[in-house]
Amino acid sequence: MSEKDRQPVSENKTIPNYPQVLHRYERLIETAADLVSSLDLGTILDHIVHAAKELTECQSASLLLFDPQSKRLYFEAATDLIPEKMDQLVVPIEHSIEGWVFTNGETVLIDDLLQDPRFYTEVDILMHHQTRSILCVPLNLKQKTLGIIEVINKQEGKFDEDDVRILQAVATQASIAIENNRLFKQSDLIAEMVHELRSPLSALKAACHLLQRPDLEEELRIRLRQTILNEALRLDTMAGGFLDLAHLESGRVRFNREPVHLGGLTEECLEILRPQADAESIDLETNLGTSIAPVIGDRNRLKQLLLNLLTNAIKYNKSGGKVRVRLQSEGNDVLLSVQDTGCGIPAKSLPHIFERFYRVPMEEEHSRGAGLGLAIAKRIADSHQASIEVKSKPGRGSTFTVRIPAQHTTSDE
Repeated sequence: MSEKDRQPVSENKTIPNYPQVLHRYERLIETAADLVSSLDLGTILDHIVHAAKELTECQSASLLLFDPQSKRLYFEAATDLIPEKMDQLVVPIEHSIEGWVFTNGETVLIDDLLQDPRFYTEVDILMHHQTRSILCVPLNLKQKTLGIIEVINKQEGKFDEDDVRILQAVATQASIAIENNRLFKQSDLIAEMVHELRSPLSALKAACHLLQRPDLEEELRIRLRQTILNEALRLDTMAGGFLDLAHLESGRVRFNREPVHLGGLTEECLEILRPQADAESIDLETNLGTSIAPVIGDRNRLKQLLLNLLTNAIKYNKSGGKVRVRLQSEGNDVLLSVQDTGCGIPAKSLPHIFERFYRVPMEEEHSRGAGLGLAIAKRIADSHQASIEVKSKPGRGSTFTVRIPAQHTTSDE
């Protein structure tokens, strides 16, 4: 890599336009204030890329983060891309300018991109535009690189040293905002996790203490051993839920995007849970429709969502009850509903049902779960631009309906 590529060329330097420079830095200060006004990472990064575009006076701006699983950079925010398009775009670390910037942690400014062999053309092909020039800055923080921010095609003239300094300042703000957002979510989740762990740990501590008594009756000893087993299994389930939720809330989980036929996936999930339903004499009924268009999504995560809904429908049902699963098309959406004949949910609890660690009070007699299943299902749905609705009447059961955008194909395909 030549010095020309590593830093702005001196020929691009112009006499400063002080009113314009002052305006830029005032706008930069405003951007910093905007970033602390929201805890939603998507909103934060959207502010950042639009500020980058405005401040550098370019055609478009994008922010890419690194996915350690696929070893690629993915679009997390962009001024000219809709979420569906961003999901389709990934940039390899090797053989790309963005990858070089990420790997080396250095800024790159290129005036004639077509002359650079590292130019990754797939993005231009998919977006139907032509990138002529690029300024790409790493998101560096505490000796690690989180991703990159780039601006393309200066509207007038060429990117210069002022553009470099401005974009580096924006990148610093972005890095701090991303890390603060992650730390906030982690600390918040950890505090709630510790609170939830205290209950099973207290039960284990009390049971172990009682088992040390030499005068303990054998019947009580057996019950305490069963308590220890139950609480250990509960802790194991909670740990799995904690990890799933932490990954989903970290913003670092990348979802595979492929056609998924929900009819076959539903049958697969029902077979997994059929032994549990049979043990409680619960009848599983299906109406999966015909010629249902596939949806675009992560099959494993959609399976997890469906298993969570079906597990709850069985767990909070009554012996001899029913679980009905229905799959149908409605406009451009696919609707998947899970209906049970169980205890139902009080009206006052419905607004909180998808909150993490929330448990409906009347359900305590049925199960002492972690209250994470529906929270995880909701976050998986959100990641697929889907929604979950619930209707319920105490004593008469509940119906959870997932509305997922269908693939843009005809239902006969």
